[in-house]
Amino acid sequence: QVQLLESGGGLVQAGGSLRLSCAASGRIRNINIMAWYRQVPGKQRELVGTITSGGSTNYADSVKGRFTISRDNAKNTVYLQMNSLKPEDTAIYTCNADIRVYAGVTSQYWGQGTQVTVSS
Repeated sequence: QVQLLESGGGLVQAGGSLRLSCAASGRIRNINIMAWYRQVPGKQRELVGTITSGGSTNYADSVKGRFTISRDNAKNTVYLQMNSLKPEDTAIYTCNADIRVYAGVTSQYWGQGTQVTVSS
């Protein structure tokens, strides 16, 4: 069974930084694309950015230049470094991964979400 466990959320003042982590565990053969999403209650979930197994990244326009996604393939972990945070970045951040298990099946997995609150 595969699980994604996030950590690193919290409360920060505008202009500050936070680093989120998301570690995948279980009978993992390999992980393809990993991604971060965010959602504000009552609004549609937004894709923050993605990273391939080779390290190529893409970001939403709203976070370009401020957020950086990285990953450690040896640790099956993806990170989200958030700098110059704004109150509008306040949301629940959730990681997502496209994982192939040893049984050969590839599926999408989601973390439980972590709250990020940016005060003005």
